[in-house]
Amino acid sequence: MPQYEFRGTSRTGEQVSGTRVAPSREALDALLRRDQITPTRIVEKGREIAIPRPKVVGRVSAKELAIFTRQFSVMIDAGLPLVQCLEILATQQENKAFAKVLAGVRSLVESGSTLANALRQYPKIFDDLYTNMVEAGETGGILDTILQRLSGYIEKAVKLKRAVISALIYPVAVLAIAGGVIFLLLWKVVPIFGTLFAGLGVKLPLPTRIVMALSEGVGTFALPLIVLMGAGGYGLTWYYGTPNGRMIIDRITLNIPILGALLRKIAVARFTRTLGTLITSGVAMLEAMEITARTSGNAVVEKAILEVRKAIEGGRTIVDPLRETGVFPNMVVKMIGVGEQTGALDAMLQKIADFYEDEVDAAVGDLLTLMEPLMILFLGVVVGGVVISMYLPLFELVGKLAG
Repeated sequence: MPQYEFRGTSRTGEQVSGTRVAPSREALDALLRRDQITPTRIVEKGREIAIPRPKVVGRVSAKELAIFTRQFSVMIDAGLPLVQCLEILATQQENKAFAKVLAGVRSLVESGSTLANALRQYPKIFDDLYTNMVEAGETGGILDTILQRLSGYIEKAVKLKRAVISALIYPVAVLAIAGGVIFLLLWKVVPIFGTLFAGLGVKLPLPTRIVMALSEGVGTFALPLIVLMGAGGYGLTWYYGTPNGRMIIDRITLNIPILGALLRKIAVARFTRTLGTLITSGVAMLEAMEITARTSGNAVVEKAILEVRKAIEGGRTIVDPLRETGVFPNMVVKMIGVGEQTGALDAMLQKIADFYEDEVDAAVGDLLTLMEPLMILFLGVVVGGVVISMYLPLFELVGKLAG
């Protein structure tokens, strides 16, 4: 019979490994399930076997996850059994994909898996931060409290994400509309004026000649331009997907005037909120730093956090490595230092996060207030400039006729 080497987690969350002899892979699954082991790696005679993860068709939003987590915490606090909580929440869930996931989690828990290990089977919905906090809550017997913290964390993360979207969507939308209007004018409207001017035989001023030349270029290369812009967008997306490209683009965005300062505040708020939540929940410092780095959302910040983690692993305190990265403001570093010295690092991180989230709200409001007149001015100058340049020859012609 085939011999299998396996690694996995027990019902208590401990890492286990060993060797089993079984007639088939299905028989091995039955043996491991009987021993309440959830496999993470299986090798048969030197050939690694991929462990299939349940497929989820659909999307689960952060808001839905936050509502589920808060309801889950209330039900656990009320004393309902874990399996019953999951069953009730699955049947009440309007999102069919999420309902299927919760039913799968309930099935795994019912067969002997821990809640954290069951959630790990759906990494696209329950990330490392979520599962590690749940594991800490299970181990410490404070699952309801941990779930409450998780729901609060997710809600604040959604708020931060909205702040980023609010800061970016207005200028992007205005620039896109302006680009579309200018393209349409050059492509369809300006050629009509060109035909009119050719019939009148008037001498065109410089602004009009420039606009006419642009119009001819758009008319000749309209399709290639559209293809080029699409290819450019795809290429930029692909480049950002590479480690080097993500690092370069994230570094550039952090150094953009005004917007860079806002993104830096958002990064600090996310870092302190995530790390503070994990430490408060009982996750070990090194593991919490690694999870925080992966969920930072910025390659520059992620690299800085991993450098700090490496320094802490070497026996240093958190303050000096944070300062050496040059990513975090001095005030943040000093406050973290005070929290570390007083033994209240988790509470200090939460206070910093609260402060910077308020700063982000204020900065987004100020940015939108500043951008509104600038965008209106930009539209007026660009679109108005094209229109006026088309009427300049007519003004000159009318002046000559009047004279």
